[in-house]
Amino acid sequence: MPNLDGVFRREWGPAVAALARWSGDLTVAEDAVQEAFTEALRTWPRDGVPNNAGGWIVMVARNRALDRLRRESVRPGKELAAVVDDIRVRTDRADVHPVRDDELRMMFTCAHPALDPTSQLALTLRLISGLTVAEIARALLQSEAAVGQRITRAKNKVRHANIPLRVPPAELLPRRTPHVLACIYSVFTEGYWSTAGPSAIRDELCDEGVRLAGELCSLMPDDRDAQALAALVLLHDSRRLTRVDADGALVPLDEQDRSQWDRGRITRGLDRLRMAAGAGGPYLPQAVIAALHATAPSWQQTDWPAICVAYDRLIEITHSPVARANRASAIGFRDGFPAGLAALDEVAGDPRLAGSSAVASIRADLLRRCGRREDAATWYRTALERNGSEPAREFLHRRLAECAGGE
Repeated sequence: MPNLDGVFRREWGPAVAALARWSGDLTVAEDAVQEAFTEALRTWPRDGVPNNAGGWIVMVARNRALDRLRRESVRPGKELAAVVDDIRVRTDRADVHPVRDDELRMMFTCAHPALDPTSQLALTLRLISGLTVAEIARALLQSEAAVGQRITRAKNKVRHANIPLRVPPAELLPRRTPHVLACIYSVFTEGYWSTAGPSAIRDELCDEGVRLAGELCSLMPDDRDAQALAALVLLHDSRRLTRVDADGALVPLDEQDRSQWDRGRITRGLDRLRMAAGAGGPYLPQAVIAALHATAPSWQQTDWPAICVAYDRLIEITHSPVARANRASAIGFRDGFPAGLAALDEVAGDPRLAGSSAVASIRADLLRRCGRREDAATWYRTALERNGSEPAREFLHRRLAECAGGE
C-alpha cells in the first residue's frame, strides 16, 4: 500500500485552496478533499499512484463537491445546473488583485477582520498547511477541543458573512498582511521545529514556508516586513540539513558543520534582510539574530552582544516571554551562565510559560554549562515530561545521560 503521508502533506493545501476558489465554500472544499484522499487510500493500492497525484485529488474532490450539491439541493435539475454554472462563472472571473496562487488567496481570505487573530491562524494552518488539530493546538498552546471548535466557528463565519475567497483590494492589504506573515512563519516553524512525531524536520513544510514567503514578497515587494520574514526563513533554512545527523538525531547549533550550510540561501537571506531595513514588525530582529548566527565563522566567534541587542528589540515589539527566555540564554553566552540563569529567573514565573518545554530545556542547558549537572539533570527530566517530539526527547535523554555520566 502506498504511503499517503507525503502526498497529503504536499497536496492538501493546494487542493483545498483550489476547491475553495471553485466552490466558494470552505467546508465543501475541505470535506471534498478529505473524501478524495479516502478514495485514494482505497484505489491507489490497486491501481498505483497517478503521475499527477495532486491533479487526481483535485479532480476527484471536485466531483465529490458536485455530488454533494446534487444530494443536498431540493431544486429541480435545471435550476441545480444553473447553480453549478453560476459557481463556475463566479470563481473563474478575474481576481481583484493579480495573484494566481490559490493558497495565498486563501490566506488573505482567512485574514478577514471579521475573524479574531487566533481563529485566523488556526483556520489557515488547517486549510493551507494541512496541520492536524493536535499540531495546531500545540502551536497555539490551547486544547485540541478548543482549537477544533474555533476552526468550525471560523468556517461558519466565513460562510454566513459571505466573506469573499480572494485577495483583497490593494488598500486593504496592510490590515491583512500581519496575519498572513504569521501564518507563513507558523507553517515554516512547524516544519523546522516539528512539535511531535518521529521526525525533527518536516521538509515539505519548510519548503512551503520558504515558497510562500517568496510569493508574498512578489505580491508586495515594497513591504519590508514581508522581506524580513523571507530573510528569516531563508537564513534558518540554510542550516536545515545540518540540524540532524545521518540517524535523524538532533544536532545543536554549536555542534553543526558550518561548511555544510547552504551558502546560496544565506546570500539570498542577507539580500532580503537589506531590503527589510526599517521594518517595524517582529521578523526583522529575528532575522538579524539568524543572520548573526549564519555569518559567524564559528560558534566561539558568535557576536553575542549584537544578538542580545536584537533580542531587546524583539521584546520591545512583542513583549514575548519566550523571547525573554531565549534572550536569557544569549546573556549566558555574553555575560556568563550564572547571569543567564538570573535573567531566566526574571521571566520563569510568567504564566504564559507554564508547562513550557523550551524554558525547562534552556534552564537545563545553562545549569549544565555552569557545571551544575545534578540540577541540570532535574530540569532535563522536567523538559522530557513536557516534550512530545521524539527527536527532541532523544536529544534530552542524551543530555541527561551526559549529566549522569559526569562528562
